[in-house]
Amino acid sequence: MPRTTATTAPAPAAVPRRGRPRDAGRDRALLDATLAVLGESGYAALTTAAVAARAGTSTATLYRRWSSKEDLVIAAATTYSEGLDVDTDTGGVEGDLRALLRDKAAALTGEGGRVLRALIGEATHNTALAEALTAAVLAPVHRRIGGIVRRAVARGEIPPPADTDLLGDVVVGPIVSHFFLTARLPDQVDPATAEATADRLLPFALRALGGTVGGHDGR
Repeated sequence: MPRTTATTAPAPAAVPRRGRPRDAGRDRALLDATLAVLGESGYAALTTAAVAARAGTSTATLYRRWSSKEDLVIAAATTYSEGLDVDTDTGGVEGDLRALLRDKAAALTGEGGRVLRALIGEATHNTALAEALTAAVLAPVHRRIGGIVRRAVARGEIPPPADTDLLGDVVVGPIVSHFFLTARLPDQVDPATAEATADRLLPFALRALGGTVGGHDGR
């Protein structure tokens, strides 16, 4: 019988990876462009074409990342909140609150404040956007206030509050109403005025927490 030779099947060819790796820089450019167009035009007039043009890319590139205008705006709202929950431990409740109120005043004024005002207007009849804003903007601030309260209680500066979540609304509510429930647009408020307003509201926020004005503030 003729001798047979075993054959080895060729190794399968490597499957090429599909598509390019996602470009984080382009993502950020699109989100920044979204915030810019929102500030100029508002939600209703915002188009994905305008965002893509502002970012210097195509709508096809945009839609590979976000499937709808709403998804894009929600992602942009999330980037807006970056840094809002960065806590600052100054060593005292008064200093901690001062830092929080100044950060909040800065976030609610200028170009970012105008964008947020546009988003809040749309969120009154857009449940998905309202939920996204709650998670991206309100929740970080409440977490930060929770940290301030815990440290203040541990230092013996304030008594334990009955409802920390509600206390968060009491602390930040006045600064929101001051900058948003007015005919003056947020981008018409300069940084020095925003900071001065935060400092004026500080004694009231401190009393809401049960602290003493003029005590150790960590500065």
